[in-house]
Amino acid sequence: MDAGRGPGTSFEDFVQARSAALFRTALLLTGQNRAEAEDLLQICLERAYRHWGKITRFGDDAERYARRILVNAANDRWRRLSRRRENSLGVESRTITIPDRTAELADRDILLRALAVLPQRQRSAVVLRYFDDLDDAEIATVLGCSPSTVRSQVSRGLARLREALAEHSAGRQEGARQ
Repeated sequence: MDAGRGPGTSFEDFVQARSAALFRTALLLTGQNRAEAEDLLQICLERAYRHWGKITRFGDDAERYARRILVNAANDRWRRLSRRRENSLGVESRTITIPDRTAELADRDILLRALAVLPQRQRSAVVLRYFDDLDDAEIATVLGCSPSTVRSQVSRGLARLREALAEHSAGRQEGARQ
């Protein structure tokens, strides 16, 4: 039996088997902020531990349950941050800077930064689809919405990512001309 799936799985086995994958998801949900991703994972594992008996007793997929906790914690974090920004007097601006390394690193960096500025629901849907390889129904379960909402969130998220990448490409061409 896979660790983290089904009755009889210990919490320690689940953490050992699935924490790296959950951390990767948390990292993507926080826009590559390692400290915030670690905090999200800690919240996720703490909440899963408190409900571990219920999770395993009903034979639920523990990873799906943990992923749902992770997305909810990321949404809560995003709401807190957006409220804090609304209450602040200054306007925060995000600038995209690309380290002067290889083109591959620059492209990866711009993609991750573009992903970080997506609205939380779009980011969650895109991350769960393309980084965790979940289908519409699984994502809908995690996000607590319908599969058609998942498809629209993914579609909108991809459109925004394409726009950001097109802007980056245009900026790169403009810089090459100068």
